[in-house]
Order: sequence, then structure tokens, then C-alpha cells
Amino acid sequence: MNWMAWTIPTAGFFSTIIAILTAMTIWELKSPSVERKGFLPIKTTRGDRLFIGLLSSAYIHLAYLTITDATLWIATVISVIWMVVVMRWG
Repeated sequence: MNWMAWTIPTAGFFSTIIAILTAMTIWELKSPSVERKGFLPIKTTRGDRLFIGLLSSAYIHLAYLTITDATLWIATVISVIWMVVVMRWG
């Protein structure tokens, strides 16, 4: 694994994604989701909203890197807030 140059933040990031996917899988098995329409222009399930939230969080980070050289923790906080909004009201 040395060729990947793992760091603590990188390992934490991927561990968090794996934990989220595992939790969502268990939740889906215990309580299957139904499609609903929130502020997003399409009907979505929990999994759809998770995917949309993760993808848009990546774009938030890329845009933040383009705009400023400040710490990425600010973009991470913005992304977490965005994920909560998408998962709850999306």
C-alpha cells in the first residue's frame, strides 16, 4: 500500500465513505425507501440523494480549491451541511 501514499486524512475519508455505504445498506434492508420529491427536480430514494450529495460535495471541494487557498476544512463543513440538506429535504 506504500505506492498509494496513504495519509491519516485520506484513510479517514475512505473509512467514512465505507461506513456511510454500510449504514445505508443496512438501513435499506431494514426499511426499504420509497421515492419522494423534495426540492430536487426528480423523485429520489435515499440512495439517490446520497449519490447526489456525495457527487455535489466533490464539486464543492473542487470549486473551493479553484477559488481560494484557504484550509479545506471550510469546504468540508459546507459539504456536510449540504449533505444534511440533500438527505433531509432533497
